[in-house]
Amino acid sequence: MAKKAKDIMNAGGLVSDDLIINLVKERIAKPDCVNGCILDGFPRTIPQAQALADADVAIDHVIEISVPDDEIVSRLSGRRQHPGSGRVYHVDHNPPKVEGIDDVTGEALIQREDDQEATIRDRLSTYHEQTSALVGFYQDKAKEGDDAPNYDKFDGTQGIDDVKQQILSALKG
Repeated sequence: MAKKAKDIMNAGGLVSDDLIINLVKERIAKPDCVNGCILDGFPRTIPQAQALADADVAIDHVIEISVPDDEIVSRLSGRRQHPGSGRVYHVDHNPPKVEGIDDVTGEALIQREDDQEATIRDRLSTYHEQTSALVGFYQDKAKEGDDAPNYDKFDGTQGIDDVKQQILSALKG
């Protein structure tokens, strides 16, 4: 199934919800997930979320980390990467010693295609069209009773350690 999904993505296609759900079900059935796992960025649509529910995949907790679009654009579009090593810099938050140059090799840094502002804004538009509706979906689910997932929203503009501690506290509760 994974090879099939990879081939579809490499061809620029969208992997069907059924295939994605089956991949997730297969993966979370492995021994390292017996005590739970984190699904990051999945599900992305209400049909995917409903398919998870219909497949009896139990979700204990849904966490939304909220960051305004302009902040997301600033964070992502400021990234620069050394292609050979994967080292990542940021023009404001973690700049290299010499602008545009890798600290270790002295080679030029690049801005990945998916870190360009237009690409980021396109992805955000897709998020608002398809994924943001999941917030209401899971908020409604959280009201359904004992088997429903907990839902928490966190301010992602805070420091990483603050957000991490808030999430860990919510998961323990």
